Amino acid sequence: MANESRPCPCDIGDRFDYGGRGQEVQVEHIKAYVCKPSASTDRAVIVIHDIFGWQLPNTRYIADMLATNGYIAICPDCFVGQEAWKPSNDWASFDDWVKTRDAGKTDKEIDVVIKYLRDQCGAKKIGVIGFCWGGAAVQHLMLKNPHLKTGVSLYGVIRRFEDKHSLLHPTFFIFGEKDDIIPLEQVTLLEQKLKQNCKVDYEVKIYPGQTHGFVHRKREDINPQDKPYIEEGRKDMINWLNKYL
Repeated sequence: MANESRPCPCDIGDRFDYGGRGQEVQVEHIKAYVCKPSASTDRAVIVIHDIFGWQLPNTRYIADMLATNGYIAICPDCFVGQEAWKPSNDWASFDDWVKTRDAGKTDKEIDVVIKYLRDQCGAKKIGVIGFCWGGAAVQHLMLKNPHLKTGVSLYGVIRRFEDKHSLLHPTFFIFGEKDDIIPLEQVTLLEQKLKQNCKVDYEVKIYPGQTHGFVHRKREDINPQDKPYIEEGRKDMINWLNKYL
């Protein structure tokens, strides 16, 4: 790990000054942010947040972008009311903090959200995307949940699911070449294991020069050299969803 004092290199980065186009709703025991497209659809995408929680404007921006592309998008509070990580928190406490927020234990919340999408929104085809912590949750759900059609894991922390590779659904893995927490040898190993064990479509793509969080956490115009990769990552994500939903 590149920096032991920073066990997860997530930071707010270039946080969007963004209000959101959707609305907050109560879905059984959890809150969620929902944004719907202008035309009716039966396709929906669950957006799983990173360590900064369901209210981060950057994540809501991506949910709204999915709605603009014709999907019902919902970002549930997978921390179930527990406090999200704050940039001012002491990184020495991160391991203890994340122990109470297990990306492999989101099943109850996702099942509730799937029911809501079906019953309240008319969704029939449902996919999932997730960033960092949420990317790890996507990996778990692609191994377990029969009701989802596809997933996109964006810089999901591989080491949480190192020995599990029998995916149930087509899954797209997005990584940055310069990611401090996910070394390229881990990505190479993931590819090898998927090749040996996976019976469904998958793709692993590494974006040159990009750091952790590049698709959803940088303001697009902040680094001109990164902008093409940020746009490519977003287009690739939407193209994958279009293909399988």
